[in-house]
Amino acid sequence: MKIAVIGCGTMGRTHGAEWIRMPGIELVGVCDMQEEAAIALAGNLETKAYFNFDQMVSEAGPDVVDVCLPTHMHKEFVLRTARHGKHIICEKPIGLSPEEADEMAVVSEQHGVRLFIGHVVRFFPSYSDIRRKAAEGVIGKPGVLHTRRMGSNPGIAKTWYANSDTSGGVILDLMIHDIDFAQSIFGKAVSVYAMNRRHESLDYALATLRFENGGIAHLEGYWGFPGPFTTSVELAGSGGVIRFNSEDAVSLKNFKANRDLSDTPDVAIPKSPFMHNPYYLELAHFVECLRTGTEPDITIADARSALKTGLAAIESAASGRPVRIQ
Repeated sequence: MKIAVIGCGTMGRTHGAEWIRMPGIELVGVCDMQEEAAIALAGNLETKAYFNFDQMVSEAGPDVVDVCLPTHMHKEFVLRTARHGKHIICEKPIGLSPEEADEMAVVSEQHGVRLFIGHVVRFFPSYSDIRRKAAEGVIGKPGVLHTRRMGSNPGIAKTWYANSDTSGGVILDLMIHDIDFAQSIFGKAVSVYAMNRRHESLDYALATLRFENGGIAHLEGYWGFPGPFTTSVELAGSGGVIRFNSEDAVSLKNFKANRDLSDTPDVAIPKSPFMHNPYYLELAHFVECLRTGTEPDITIADARSALKTGLAAIESAASGRPVRIQ
């Protein structure tokens, strides 16, 4: 299968490095209007650099175009790719509005191509383990989720991140990972109450999601954190709690409710041997869906719902009031 990448920034480099390691995949080109970025990445990945998208698609003949562009450019290049009759992998968020997401889905279907959205947190082993344990009833009925995701502010290096009209800010670009994760456990959120503080190099948000089944999720996102990139999760249920913190030496801690304290101490589950990183697993999953015709774990509807919930959080933060999600 032939793959081409449009966008040679952080995500283009990240995806490109995984494509060249994948059996049965040929990376036939990378494209960026910034010629130096395209040439540098093409040299690292031993493929051809392009500076014109239509030329790359015409000459390289990819089966799939991997869209790793800034969010405000997703719609344009997803539509252009679909009209070329090529399948599409697009980084999250799917776009900047539900209307954009709908148009991208409709045009892809009209041209008979598949559209996949890269919500990679679903493929991180600790997060997938939490989802699996929740589904298996390890902690009883899930009730309350706490997540935290924080790191340096990418807007310092790349100004499009700092512009909420092009990135959606910390909520739509960073917190959306945890919005999607929360909804993968509880279903679609029905309301959100959020706060957002933006000042110079800081963009901080706190959101509380409520779900129809009574579940609650408290999500924290922070651009401008002076320490290393850090994520954490705590999922509490009627029968116990599961915790994960990226700074810990172990991947998951599982605490059972009403445990006999004379028994063995709480088990700290070690990190399992892990051959491929989550980006590899995500991209390989999309390729397998193309080869078999199966539905992806993250559907277009999932990506659209995460976007809609993120936009509701932005609206709530601006108004200071809870927002119902229709």
